[in-house]
Amino acid sequence: MKPPTPFQIFVAIVTGATAICLPIIALTTYQVPAFNITTFAIVLCVLFVKLIWLYRQSSKQLRPHMTAVIIAMAVIFSGLILSVVIWRIPLAIPTVVAVVLFVVFTVGTAVLRWFPIRKFQYPTNLGKIPRSVARRALLNKPTRTNIIPRTVARRALPDEPISTTTIENFLNKLAEESPIRFLPQQLAEFTQNFTVKLGSGAFGSVYKGELPDQKPIAVKVLVGIMDKRMEEQFMAEVGTIAGTQHINLVRLYGFCYDDTLIAQVYEFMENGSLDKFLFNEDDVDTLQENDRKVIEFGRLNEIAIGAAKGIRYLHEECQRRIIHYDIKPGNILLDANFNPKVADFGLAKLMGREYTHMSMTGMRGTPGYAAPEMWLPYSPVTYKCDVYSFGMLLFEMVGRRKNFDCRAAESEKKWFPKLVYKQWDSGMLGEVMAACGIEQKAERERAVRICKVALWCVQYSAEARPSMSKVLQMLEGEIEIETPPNPFTGLYVSDVPDNHLSGGISNSNDLQSLLPV
Repeated sequence: MKPPTPFQIFVAIVTGATAICLPIIALTTYQVPAFNITTFAIVLCVLFVKLIWLYRQSSKQLRPHMTAVIIAMAVIFSGLILSVVIWRIPLAIPTVVAVVLFVVFTVGTAVLRWFPIRKFQYPTNLGKIPRSVARRALLNKPTRTNIIPRTVARRALPDEPISTTTIENFLNKLAEESPIRFLPQQLAEFTQNFTVKLGSGAFGSVYKGELPDQKPIAVKVLVGIMDKRMEEQFMAEVGTIAGTQHINLVRLYGFCYDDTLIAQVYEFMENGSLDKFLFNEDDVDTLQENDRKVIEFGRLNEIAIGAAKGIRYLHEECQRRIIHYDIKPGNILLDANFNPKVADFGLAKLMGREYTHMSMTGMRGTPGYAAPEMWLPYSPVTYKCDVYSFGMLLFEMVGRRKNFDCRAAESEKKWFPKLVYKQWDSGMLGEVMAACGIEQKAERERAVRICKVALWCVQYSAEARPSMSKVLQMLEGEIEIETPPNPFTGLYVSDVPDNHLSGGISNSNDLQSLLPV
């Protein structure tokens, strides 16, 4: 039980002193009948005890109102007592007033506690919450869901002062581990009415903002009609990443779900996505020389290892295995120190560890990165589809080009992964390294290791692909990498018709045909 506050001690002392002194003064000075003064003192004490109890039971948001009520009651009864002393009004008047107020507070409290009156309170899974609660973010659209997460309902929003006591600091820090439900007005304020746009995608746009504690954020706003697909994307992203904590996963600070705004609030990544450092924005199939110098290959190797750690956490270290389904350079974000973080869980799925695979009801992922089984109807899909996508990502990090290049003069160079295997199998992988601008011996050794790991990751059979733990061990050189078999024996890539080149296909990573032989 918490010790009483100084204010509560003061109120108790004043109430007790009044109850003791008032009968003595009345009996000795004004000859008021002892029965009347005793009755009044008892009723007054009971009333103030009731008020103090209500104060202790009220939330932090309501306590200022309860303090005002207690002060008002003290002023009222001080005036009534002075009236009895000076003007000799009947003592029955303040006694009746005290009784009436006690009944009002008692009955009113019971009504608000036990009867769901819509005008005064919200029915939620946490009980009946008054509409007068100042932090409406806790009660955003409760009539539609009737659910308020307990971690959100008990948490202080970022602009609230944090208590200095040890237990309060602990609880507040614990609450920060889960995302906050923001109001549209708050996000508009954080982003200065969504003025700084960072980018856009199929589901919406991303804006830069800042929390009240000056922490930079990225606000992803979903646009369009809220159909089933967008609902699934929102629930997948919030529900998946809300329960994850890893240095190589982007952090979700909160979200907003309202009739006027649907958004997610993430930590801000200063260097954006990895694809901006691998591909030229104007011509994705060529690479400017200046872009090659932005990230040296040694740093790219560290980025590959960090991304692998993030995916390993999703697959092997979460309570429920998480399949990302869309691993690609655009979903690998880089902070100010170029530390990688896996992002964009809009296609992610949770899968119990007792399940070895799940059925697909539709195509997922991005063409060029999605595993073959994700394209085939009624094909079982496992977490190894993320391993395949990661392998395709490794190829692009080595080549600093899109894996599928429609503009390559020779057809065998159009698909970079197949070119890597052919050159490696013939002992001429050095030519590929030279063409990719990898000249130093140490960097070439890393690049060769990454290529061998990538060849294992993109095996046609999901069973042949290694787990992310083994992938990480191979990337870090902890285990010897065995000779990978040809991963393309079950696939062929058809030539791209000339009429597709004018339609913008050259700027995509689509494989025109990725079919079983």
